[in-house]
Amino acid sequence: MQGINKRFGAVAANAEVELRVAAGTVHGIVGENGAGKSTLMSILYGFYQADSGTVDVFGRRVTIRNADDAIAQGIGMVHQHFMLVDTLTALENVMLGAEPHWLLQKADATVRSKLEGLMQATGLQVKLDALVTDLPVGDRQRLEILKALYRGAKVLILDEPTAVLTPQETEHLFKVLRVLREQGTTILLITHKLKEVMGLCDQVTVMRGGRVVQELPIAQASIEKLAEAMVGRKVQMGRLDEQARPVGELLLEAKGVVVRDAMQVVRLHGLNLQLRAGEIVGVAGVSGNGQSELLDVLSGLLAPQEGSLQLGGRNFAGAEWLDPRTARALGLAHVPEDRHARAMVMDFVAWESAVLGYDSLPEYASHGWMAHGRMRQATARMMERFDVRPRDPELGSSKFSGGNQQKLVLARELGQAPKVLLVGQPTRGVDIGAIEFIYSQLRAMRDAGCAVLVVSSELDEILALSDRVIVMNQGRVTGELAIADCTEAGLGLLMTGGGQ
Repeated sequence: MQGINKRFGAVAANAEVELRVAAGTVHGIVGENGAGKSTLMSILYGFYQADSGTVDVFGRRVTIRNADDAIAQGIGMVHQHFMLVDTLTALENVMLGAEPHWLLQKADATVRSKLEGLMQATGLQVKLDALVTDLPVGDRQRLEILKALYRGAKVLILDEPTAVLTPQETEHLFKVLRVLREQGTTILLITHKLKEVMGLCDQVTVMRGGRVVQELPIAQASIEKLAEAMVGRKVQMGRLDEQARPVGELLLEAKGVVVRDAMQVVRLHGLNLQLRAGEIVGVAGVSGNGQSELLDVLSGLLAPQEGSLQLGGRNFAGAEWLDPRTARALGLAHVPEDRHARAMVMDFVAWESAVLGYDSLPEYASHGWMAHGRMRQATARMMERFDVRPRDPELGSSKFSGGNQQKLVLARELGQAPKVLLVGQPTRGVDIGAIEFIYSQLRAMRDAGCAVLVVSSELDEILALSDRVIVMNQGRVTGELAIADCTEAGLGLLMTGGGQ
C-alpha cells in the first residue's frame, strides 16, 4: 500500500501511509485508538475507498471497491466481533453466500469435503454440524478463519483475534497461524497486545496519528520500544514492584448469591465474595461466565433469587435488596462494563453525563433545583484532573474517543471518594496511553483505602493490577489466589473450569 490518504471531514485518518508486507509472513500493525490502523485495513478489505494512493497485491496493481473485490484478490478478514449466524450450523455459516451449487444437498457435500481437507491441513478443528450458538468462543474464532480460507484467502487480516480467548485458546490459535504461515498464507495482525506481537510476528508496523512512525523486524523490537513508539513517550504498563500489603476492614461481603435468568438458567451458583479496604481484587474469566451478573448484583442493578449482601453496616436480602441510589449513599461507586449503554447518555453533553446519578448532591443542587453552572465547573475540574480531551464540558458525549469517555466516567465515580469501587472492563477499547493513566488511578484509590473490584477479560490487566485474583467459570468461582501465586497458565486453566 503506497501513499494512502483518507480523510473524514477535517480528520486525516491516514496520511501518506506506506505498508509493505512480505508474502508468507505474520505482520503486526499496532497503534493507539485513532492511529489509523483499522482505517488502513478497511481500505485493503474494501470497506473504505482511499482518497489517494495505490494497492499492489502479489506484485499486481489492483482496485478494491468492496469486500467482493478483496476476496477475489485473495484477501480475507476476520473481524473482532464475529460475523456468524448463531442459529445456523458451522457448515452452513461457511456456505452462506458462497454456495457452490443451487442444490443445497449437493452443495453441503462439496463444502464439507473441502472443509474437512482444510481442517486436516491446518489444525483448525470445528464441529461442522454444531449450531454456532453452541460453539465455544475459540471454535467460533477458528470457524471465522476457516470461512476466509474456504473463500481462497491468501492474505488474512485478523482484527484483535485474541480479545475473547483464554490463554490456552490463544496459544492454540497461534499454533494454527504458524502452520498457515508455513503453508504460505500472509497474515496481518491488528492487536494492542504487544506481548503477542513479540511472540508471533516477523515484522511490525507502528502507527500514530494516521501515519507510520516505525517499521522494523521483530528481532529489533521490544515491548518497551513499541509502546514508546505508539504513544510518543515511555510507558509503564506492567505490574509495579510492590510488596504484599496488609488489607484493612471488611467493606463488602456477599454470601450464597444465586442468580437465574428469565429462562431459569443459573448464572451465579451460590457465590461468596469479600472485599477489604486497601486491596484490588481481580475477577478473571472469559466474558459471559457470570462476571456481568456479579457486578449487577453488587451494584444494586439486579436482585438475586438467593443470597445476602453486607455493605456499609447494612444487610440486604430478598425483596429488600440493594438499589443503586442506596449503594451510592453507602459509598459504593460503579463503572459499568458497557459505558455506552450504562455509564453515559450519548445524546447528553459531557457535563450532563459527568453528573449522572450524583445530580442531587449539595454541590450540584440547591433546594431541589439543579445548579447547572456548578455542574459545568465541576466537569471542567474532572476533565483537568483526568486529562479528558478535548476539555470541553459542552461537547456531546458521543464525540469523545472511547478512552476519553472512559476517563470521564472514572472521573465521575472516583470523584466522590467511594469506599468500594466496582469496575467492569476498565480499559476495553482504550489505547495504551489511557490504559497507563487508568491503572494509576485505580492503584491510587486502593492506596487511599478503597476496596476495588476489577472485572476484566484481559489476563495481563488482572495480573498488572490485582492483589488477589478470583477466577470464574460458568457462574462459579473456580479459584482464588494471591497475586504471588498467579501465572497465566494457571489462571487460564481455572478459566476453563479445570485445576484447583
